[in-house]
Amino acid sequence: MDIVFASAQEAEPQAWIEALRDALPGARIRLWGDGQPEGHADFAVVWAPPADLFVREPRLRALFNLGAGVDALLCLPGLPDDLPLVRLEDGGMAVQMAEYTLYHLLHESRDFGRYERQQAEVLWRPLDDIDRAAWTVGVLGAGAMGARVAQACAALEYPTAVWSRSGRAVPGAESYGGEAGLVAFLARTRVLVNVLPLTDATRGILCRRTFEQLRPDALVINIARGGHLVESDLLAALDSGRLRAAALDVFEREPLPPAHPFWSDARIRVTPHVAGASLMDRTVRQIADKIQALNRGEVISGVVDRNRQY
Repeated sequence: MDIVFASAQEAEPQAWIEALRDALPGARIRLWGDGQPEGHADFAVVWAPPADLFVREPRLRALFNLGAGVDALLCLPGLPDDLPLVRLEDGGMAVQMAEYTLYHLLHESRDFGRYERQQAEVLWRPLDDIDRAAWTVGVLGAGAMGARVAQACAALEYPTAVWSRSGRAVPGAESYGGEAGLVAFLARTRVLVNVLPLTDATRGILCRRTFEQLRPDALVINIARGGHLVESDLLAALDSGRLRAAALDVFEREPLPPAHPFWSDARIRVTPHVAGASLMDRTVRQIADKIQALNRGEVISGVVDRNRQY
């Protein structure tokens, strides 16, 4: 069995190679472009892989992604129609995304930013008690990531709902589905958290029309993909007062250019795509188990539906 690891954004790829070798003893595991013979790989483990992957590795049986989002893979030139694409199912990302969401939710709902400013002024002034009913959370996406985020918010007694195309139920949260359900979902939401996959249907969903349907003085948290956000609409909504703040971890162009207006806008908190990192041990174990299952002829979970794009 031959496995190639190809990640243009991994600073220490050799650590992944060693972890895969430990998990799959007997397999030939090699780093893309290391000079070893090519063209015989059965599986590829990738993140932002090279454009000529399928030219140089035409015998692949499956492509494993090191993240949950596969929008970049679907755009790869020469992607065979029948090649299974396997997305990462959690891999330690969900709890990190829940932490990220809670940090920004608590920062706004408990007014910790104002306390920071009062400290700078040497001012001792307790603020009003929190009214959780005024901080309704709405999570776009009800998969493994969205469900974990929603349940973390609900556990702190914030009124929480999820929306997905299918209307999938998440314990502890209200569930909405479809286009009709989206209208009602947005109308009850003040803190909007986006954890959707990026597809043709969801690109640009964080836009003026969406912002205008939220409850007043809303907070937007985007931890999915930069392509979900219409940046000019966000700035306009902040300027008009429709939104109070935004927490953004993902961007259309990464790294975010130094001259981008988001950097200097006090209403926007920017982080460098760190809301949910794939943890190596969990990720490797999941991929190794699925490769072994495929070799036994078994059906695996996480295979991307090309029609739904996730």
